[in-house]
Amino acid sequence: MSAFRSYMNLLGVGWVLMREGVINALPSDGLPPLVKLAKTMMVPLARPKARKEARSDRIGKAVARLGPSYVKMGQFLATRPDVVGDGFANDLAQLQDRMPFFPTEASKSTIKGSLGRPVDELYTRFDGPIAAASIAQVHPAEVKAADGSTRKVAVKVIRPGIRQRFNEDLGAMYLVAGLQERFVRSSRRLRPVEVTRTLERTTKIEMDLRLEAAAISEMTENTAGDPGFRLPKVDWERTGRDVVTMEWIDGIKMSDIEALRASGHNLEELAVTLIQSFLRHTLRDGFFHADMHPGNLFVDPDGMIVAVDMGIVGRLGKKERRVLAEILYGFITRDYMRVAEAHFEAGYVPAHHDKASFAQAIRAIGEPIHGQSAETISMGKLLTLLFEITEIFDMSTQTQLINLQKTMVVVEGVSRMLDPHFNMWKASEPVVSKWIEDNLGPKRVLDDMREGLKAALKLAEAVPEIADKTEKFHNEIIAMSENGLRFDEATADAIGRAEARHTRSGRAALWLVVLVLVYLAGLATFGLFA
Repeated sequence: MSAFRSYMNLLGVGWVLMREGVINALPSDGLPPLVKLAKTMMVPLARPKARKEARSDRIGKAVARLGPSYVKMGQFLATRPDVVGDGFANDLAQLQDRMPFFPTEASKSTIKGSLGRPVDELYTRFDGPIAAASIAQVHPAEVKAADGSTRKVAVKVIRPGIRQRFNEDLGAMYLVAGLQERFVRSSRRLRPVEVTRTLERTTKIEMDLRLEAAAISEMTENTAGDPGFRLPKVDWERTGRDVVTMEWIDGIKMSDIEALRASGHNLEELAVTLIQSFLRHTLRDGFFHADMHPGNLFVDPDGMIVAVDMGIVGRLGKKERRVLAEILYGFITRDYMRVAEAHFEAGYVPAHHDKASFAQAIRAIGEPIHGQSAETISMGKLLTLLFEITEIFDMSTQTQLINLQKTMVVVEGVSRMLDPHFNMWKASEPVVSKWIEDNLGPKRVLDDMREGLKAALKLAEAVPEIADKTEKFHNEIIAMSENGLRFDEATADAIGRAEARHTRSGRAALWLVVLVLVYLAGLATFGLFA
C-alpha cells in the first residue's frame, strides 16, 4: 500500500500546484506533445486570482499549503539552478521557513517525553514560542545555575508529527525523481534520485536535535582559537532527541543592518570575518554550518559573530577540500588550467573530454568576472555559469558538494548585505592561499606518506583474515559452479508473493491516478471550476 499512498500523495501535490497556478507557469519548451496537451488542459483549474499573481507568489502559496516537507524541498531546489533553471531557483530562494506556532502545551509534552522529566523540574520559567520553522520552534526559558542564580536559555522543540509527515511526503518525492530519471534522459546526469536521497539524509539528521547539539559541540572545539566567531554553549542535561537547550544569545541579527550600524559595529570587518570563518571551517576542518542565512547569525556586544541553528551541516573529505582550494585559488590567480586539472583529477569531468577545451570554457567564465568591479564579482554568478557548462562536458551532480555550493552563495550574500562593495576573492585569498601552502606543498607529501604507512600496517594486520575469507569465497564459488544457485521453496514462494502484491498495487494506483486526472480534465473542459 505504500506505493498507492505515494501515488495519491503525488496526486494531491499536483492538485495544489494546479490550483495555485504553478503548473501554468512552468515552461513548455522541450516537453513532449502529450505533456504539453495535458498542461494546457490544466490551465482552467487554476484559481482566477492565482492566474494574476507573480510566479514567486504562486509558488510560495502552494508550498505553504503543501506543508513543511515541501518548504524544505523548495529551499533545497533553490540551490540547484541546473535542475530547475535560474528563474525558478530565484523564486524558490524567496521561500521563508516560517510556519505557524504549535501550542506550548505540546512543546511541554514533547520535552517530558524526550527527557523523562516535567518542564517545571527542568526550567524555572518556560515562555511561549518566539520563532517557528518547518522542523521545530524555539521558546525562551530560564534555568537555575549551580550558584543559585538563573540564566536565560533558548529551548528548541521538534514539531509534533513532523517525522511521520516527512516520511509520507518523501515517497512522492522519490516517485517523481524516479519517473524523471527513467523517462527524461537528459536529467539522468543530474541524478534526481540521489539528490532526493541527500535531502532525506540531511532532513532526518536535522530532526534529531541531539545531533544538532553534537554539531555545535564539535564546531565549538574546532573554532576555539578563531577570531571573531563562536557558537552558543549547549546544556546537555536538558537536551534529547526532540529538544535541545542552549545559551541565550543577547545579540543583533545580521539581517538588522541599521541596528548593527547604530551599535557601532564595523560592517566591512564583519563581512570579511564571516567569509573567512566559513572558509576556515570548510578547508581546515572539513565541517561547516550549512544554513548560515542572516536569521541564524547574531553579533554579540563584543562584536563576535555567533551562529545558531546547526541542524544542517556539511562535511568534506580531504579530496574534496583539495579540489575546492585548487578551484578557488585557480580563479583567484586566473590559472584556468589549474582549475581544469582539479576537475579532471577529482573525476568531476569524464576523462574522454579534452582538458584544454574545458580550461577554455573555465576561462570564458573567469575572465568576465575578473573584469568587473568588486561589488559585482559574485560566487553565485560563478556557480550559475559553471552549471551552464556541466551539460556540455557530461558532468554529473556531485551530491557531496550540494550543501557547500548553497552555503557559499548564502554566506557571500550576507557579506554583500553588510558591505555592498565586498570583494569575495580578495577576502578569500589569505585563507585559501595559507591552506594551499600548508596542505598542497611539501607538508602534504609528508602527511600522505604518513597516512600511507598507517594504511599499509593495517593491511598487513588484516592479511590472515583476508586470506581466510578468500579461501571460503573460492570454495563457495566452486560449489555454485557445480550445483548452481538455488533458493529454498519458502524463499521462492515469498519472492513471488511480494512481486505479485507490488505489481497489483502499483498497477491499481497508476490506473486510479489516470482516471482522476481524466475526470478533472473533463470538469475543466466543461467549465465547472471557477
